Amino acid sequence: NNERHLVVISGPSGCGKDTVVKHLCKEHPDIEVSVSATSRQPRAGEKEGVNYYFLTREGFEQKIAAGEILEYTEYCGNYYGTLKREVDKRIQQNKTVVLVIEVEGAANLRRMYPECTTIFIRPPSYEELRERLMGRGTEDEASIRRRLARAVEEMEYAAEYHYVVINSVIAECAEEIYNIIQQRLK
Repeated sequence: NNERHLVVISGPSGCGKDTVVKHLCKEHPDIEVSVSATSRQPRAGEKEGVNYYFLTREGFEQKIAAGEILEYTEYCGNYYGTLKREVDKRIQQNKTVVLVIEVEGAANLRRMYPECTTIFIRPPSYEELRERLMGRGTEDEASIRRRLARAVEEMEYAAEYHYVVINSVIAECAEEIYNIIQQRLK
């Protein structure tokens, strides 16, 4: 089924999902990451269609209303989401496309693409997750506590995914995901 070429990856903040997916795509260039759309302004060095598709807030809302956005969230006053055309184009070409999205968006995609491959990435432990979040050095203690509380909530959704992988070592986690994708495509 072509929908199996759509790989949806979720996991709590700090579990390393973006790093794992970056490693996965570097080692396996046949796997692509979908470029998201956003209503925020481009930052220095960001390129249209490479980092994001940059839309106005009104343009993003029009795409939502027209059913052209598969899933989206609003964060800090800006929309972030997945364009339906980005996913459908790759699926029709039998290209494997990865979406790294929140659990709510993943639930929507499972409804729209029932044969998609869903993978939940977990940290090795709660303590390790806390260490990773603290190690970033980008947030205060209160923010880390909020992220950890949200992580506990998100991990309850893991049972709804086809697979759960633990990210202890980035390269091993990426290879496990690659093997899962290959099995699903057989």
